[in-house]
Amino acid sequence: MTHTCHPTGDATETLRARHLRMTRQRRVILEELRRTADHPSADELYSRVRRRLPRISLGTIYRNLEVLTELGEIQTLELCCNLKRFDGNAAAHYHIRCLGCGRVADAPTSAHLDLETCLPPHTDFRITGHKLEFVGLCPACDNPTPRP
Repeated sequence: MTHTCHPTGDATETLRARHLRMTRQRRVILEELRRTADHPSADELYSRVRRRLPRISLGTIYRNLEVLTELGEIQTLELCCNLKRFDGNAAAHYHIRCLGCGRVADAPTSAHLDLETCLPPHTDFRITGHKLEFVGLCPACDNPTPRP
């Protein structure tokens, strides 16, 4: 599955509004993230981007991921494991993480509960957002193939 929202043209305008350029490195990083739905880590993304830009550094990947996250073009997922993963789909949605292998997928739900409006009457916190992570076992981990 690939993400089709937010073509890189939109990102170019967002960058320009902040007096930043859509560099070749940023464009390739964004294209690689939006080409997949597997929520890669920075190291995994680095391996993919290096196929197209062999001289890119891991530091450049991290810096651009930070800029693209700050601009709202991508999401940085900080799940309960310590490894950050990145999502080319910046729209609000939930994720599922496999407890066996660590795979992350978009949760197939259209029932985006409006938790942020339900909670305020029950707390003195000013709610500014929320993160919800589903956990379980992916099909491969739930039904491992027996070895002969």
